[in-house]
Amino acid sequence: MPQAKLPYMARDNIGMTAPTARTDQPRNPLHGVTLEAIVRALEAHYGWEALARQIPIRCFSHDPSVSSSLKFLRKTPWAREKVESLYLFVLREQARRERLRQ
Repeated sequence: MPQAKLPYMARDNIGMTAPTARTDQPRNPLHGVTLEAIVRALEAHYGWEALARQIPIRCFSHDPSVSSSLKFLRKTPWAREKVESLYLFVLREQARRERLRQ
């Protein structure tokens, strides 16, 4: 019996969830946060100069901008991991300070 032709997307997603289906990740603080939002938050928290001291990469120290940083971080997994780790550290520190205030 010949196999029925499936639409292109259905054929590629056999056994997988639909591409538009959202999976809940309640314990993942990075879920739903864009890389741009992370870079902007770190820049607002530290400033470019201090951010370059925290993570010594050229896109933060030489003519820094959000767009140039995003281009570099999207192509460089090890640098992106460092940025995401620093962002998580900042979130933990903010949560810790909030707990101490109460």
